[in-house]
Amino acid sequence: MPAVNPITLEVVTEGLIAIVKEMRATIIRASYSSVIYEFDDFSCALFNAAGEMVAQSWDHPGHVLPLPWGVRCVLDDFVNDISPGDVFLLNDPYRGGTHLNDVTLLYPLFDGSGELLIFPAVRAHWVDVGGMVPGSYSGLSDNIYQEGVRIPPIKIIEAGTVNRAAMTLLMANMRVPEEREGDFNASLGACKVADGRIRKLYEKYGAATVAQCVAVNLDRTERRLREQIAKLPDGDYYYEDYLEYFNDGKLDPVLMRIKLTVVGDQIIADFAGSNPQVPGVVNSSLAVTGAGVFVAVKSTLDPGGAVNQGAFRAIELRAPQASIVDVRDDAPAGAHGEVRKRAVSVTLGALAQIIPDLVSGDLCGTSFPNAIGGYNERRARQYVYYEVPAGGNGGFLEADGPDAMVNVDFGNLPSIQTAESMELEMPVMVERCELRTDSGGAGRHRGGLGMRRDVRLLGTEASYSVLSDRAVIPPYGVLGGGSAAPYHVSVMRNGESQLFDTAGKVTGYPLCQDDVVVMLSAGGGGYGDPLGRDPDAVMNDKAKAYISAEQARDVYGVVFADDGQPDLGATATLREKLQTRHIGAKVIADNALDPYVGARGRRRTTELSKTTAATIGVKDEDMVELLGSNPAPLRAWVVVSDKASDNCVRLDEVGRSILGVTDNDTVIIRYLYSTPLANGLAY
Repeated sequence: MPAVNPITLEVVTEGLIAIVKEMRATIIRASYSSVIYEFDDFSCALFNAAGEMVAQSWDHPGHVLPLPWGVRCVLDDFVNDISPGDVFLLNDPYRGGTHLNDVTLLYPLFDGSGELLIFPAVRAHWVDVGGMVPGSYSGLSDNIYQEGVRIPPIKIIEAGTVNRAAMTLLMANMRVPEEREGDFNASLGACKVADGRIRKLYEKYGAATVAQCVAVNLDRTERRLREQIAKLPDGDYYYEDYLEYFNDGKLDPVLMRIKLTVVGDQIIADFAGSNPQVPGVVNSSLAVTGAGVFVAVKSTLDPGGAVNQGAFRAIELRAPQASIVDVRDDAPAGAHGEVRKRAVSVTLGALAQIIPDLVSGDLCGTSFPNAIGGYNERRARQYVYYEVPAGGNGGFLEADGPDAMVNVDFGNLPSIQTAESMELEMPVMVERCELRTDSGGAGRHRGGLGMRRDVRLLGTEASYSVLSDRAVIPPYGVLGGGSAAPYHVSVMRNGESQLFDTAGKVTGYPLCQDDVVVMLSAGGGGYGDPLGRDPDAVMNDKAKAYISAEQARDVYGVVFADDGQPDLGATATLREKLQTRHIGAKVIADNALDPYVGARGRRRTTELSKTTAATIGVKDEDMVELLGSNPAPLRAWVVVSDKASDNCVRLDEVGRSILGVTDNDTVIIRYLYSTPLANGLAY
C-alpha cells in the first residue's frame, strides 16, 4: 500500500478529533445533570474495530484512558453478536468500568456491507446510580452492592429497539430517574451525531484511507513516546505510598508499591507487593491504576503528544489479582479517583529518581467527591448535590504549584461547581469559597494551595457523604520540600464543629436545616528545601495570606523588619539555626527485615531508640519521613524500641532503593504531621 499523503493524514486525524469535540458539545447542550453540562464530568472517544482508541479531545484522563478495557470487554462478551443498531451500556468496574457512577455507552458503526468500522463511546458521570446513599459515594462501603447498580456490558438497544425492560429496571434503582434517562439520551444523541460525521468522512476518503491514517497516527504516537523513554537509564525504580482504609473505625493504611522498570524504549509498571483488596473504598481496577501510571509518564515525558492507543503500547502493566490495584468481586471499587491519583503519586516518586528536574511534588491526592442528598420541596422531587473542590498541585523546578486547580489526571474539569447553578437547582447555598492558608507544601517552590468551600443546607433535612483520601497521610514533597496540609471535612451546627471519627470517609451523615458542610481540600507537595526560598516570595505569600506569619518564620526562616520587608541578615541567621533541626541517622542494611504491620492493611514501621525519638520529638505511632539521596521521601510509623541503636535506622532492600542509600549512609528523619486519629491504628 502506498504511503499515505501527509496532508490527508492530518486532515483525517484532526477530523476524527473534531468529531469527538462535536460529541462533547452535543452532550453539554442536551444533558439534564449539571454535573455533566456545568462540571464537564464526561468524556468521549472513538475506537476502531479492534477496540483501539483512535481519537479523543480535551477529555477526562480518568475516563478515556480506562475506556479501551471496557470496549475490549464488549468485544469479548459479544463476539460475533454485534449488529447494526446495537448499542451497549456498562459501568461494572470488574468489566471495564471505573466506578459505578461512570456509565459508558458504546455505539458500533457498520458500513454497507456489514463490516464494523468504528465505535463512538461516551463515559459520563451519572450523579446517582442507587446504592446506600444519595450520590452513590459512600466513604464506608464494605462491598460493591452498597455502591449502586452494577451494569455489566449489555445491549441496551438491540437492532435499533430500546430494551425497555432493562431501562425500566435501571431507572427504578436510581435516584432522580428523569435526570438519569436524560443523560442517557444525551450520550446516545452525541453518538448519533458522530455517526453522521464519521460516515461523511468515510465517504470522502474511503475506508482504506481512513484505516491507513489511523494506523499511521497510532504508530507515530507510539514512536514519539518510546523515543522519550529511550533517553532514560535502564533499571528498576521503586516507590510506595498508602491509601486510608478504616478497619472497624481504626486506620489500617493499605500499601501501594510500584516497581517501574525501564528497558530500552519500554516501561513496565509492576505493582507486586501492593496490598490485597480490602472491604473498603480503597480498591479499583487495573484499568484505573494504569491510567494513573500513564498520566504520570505521559505528562512528564511527552506532555504535548497525542493521547491514543499508540501511546499505551509503550507501557506494560503488571499487578497481583484481587489487590487494591486490580480489584475483584465483591470488594468496593468506588475509590477510582483515589487509586488513580495514588498511582500517579507512586509513579512520580519512582520517576523522580531518574528525572528530578521534570517531576513535581505530589498532587493533592484525591478526587474529594462530596455528596448531599434529600428532598427539594421547591421542586417537589429528590435531589443530589455533587461537588469535588479542587486541591493544589505540586511545586516544580520552575515555579510554585498551581493553587486549587484540578490535577493533570482530571483533564478539562473545572476546579469547582458553579455556585449559581447549584443554588438554582438545589436547596443549598455556597457561603464561602477561598484559598486555604498554609495548605501548600513548603518548599523552594511552594506547593499549590487547596481551598475552603462552605455549603449551607437550606432544606429541612438531608444526608452527607464523602469519599476522600489524604485526610490523614498528607501529599509528599520532593527534594526536601514539605508535605501539604491533608484534607479535612466537618459540619458546623449551631456554631459548633462536628468532626468525624473516620477522617475523610463519611456515609449518610444526617444534616439539619442550616448545617454548613465545611470542605477543606489539600495542597500540593513542596519542591526543594523551604530554607532556600526567595525571601521576597515568602513576603508576597504572607501578604496574600497564602502562608501565615508563623509558617514564614518557623518553616521558611524569614524575619521581617518593621517596614514589612525581609531582614536579610536576621533571615540568614535564623535559617542557619533552623538547618540544625535536621536529625541524621545511620542506615543499617537488613535484607531480612519485614517492616510492615497492620490488620488487613500493610504499613511500614521504623524502630527508633528512645533517645533518637526524643531528639526528633516523636512517640509510638507518630509518622516520620526519611530523606535520602533520592528526591521523594519514605514514610513510616514510629516504634520506639529498647533494641534500636541511637541515631540508627534499619532499612530493608526496598526502603534503601526508594531512598537511594546503602549500608552506613546517613538519612534525615523528620516528624510528619498527620491528622489525629479518634480510634488509633489497627494491628
